[in-house]
Amino acid sequence: MSALGLAAVARQDRKPVLLFADTVRTRSGLPDAARLRLLHDAVVEAIATHRPGSVAIERIAWNKNQVSAMIVARATGVILLAAAEAGLEVEEYGSLEVKMAVTGQGNADKAQVRVALERFHGLEGLPDLPDAVDAAAIALCHLTQARLRKVAAR
Repeated sequence: MSALGLAAVARQDRKPVLLFADTVRTRSGLPDAARLRLLHDAVVEAIATHRPGSVAIERIAWNKNQVSAMIVARATGVILLAAAEAGLEVEEYGSLEVKMAVTGQGNADKAQVRVALERFHGLEGLPDLPDAVDAAAIALCHLTQARLRKVAAR
């Protein structure tokens, strides 16, 4: 079984609000192409339902297991395709950057990220599944960093 977290976060009254967070699971017995198709369809549906202004993904960590990095790279490719089909820009964030934006610490663990999302940022309704929480953290990082990146690019 493989999992992909998806989330949408918006700013309402100057505060972040969780619009959606879920985990897409695919059975390990399915051929890779079928699993990627399921991920693509889930991302397309999430984009159509929640109409984000852009998409944020986690940058692949190539220094770890290269086989799993290649699997993640394929999944990232279908996410990029779904975003391109919807005409959305995509930004990538490293795990250190996400943890710093959410918790203020680059070495935060998953539990600390969850606590920071709920208590510090006020996100309500986070699901129990860690992949969905990770996706919410990436979305929140993008919400806070996207404007800064645009200004810095000028």
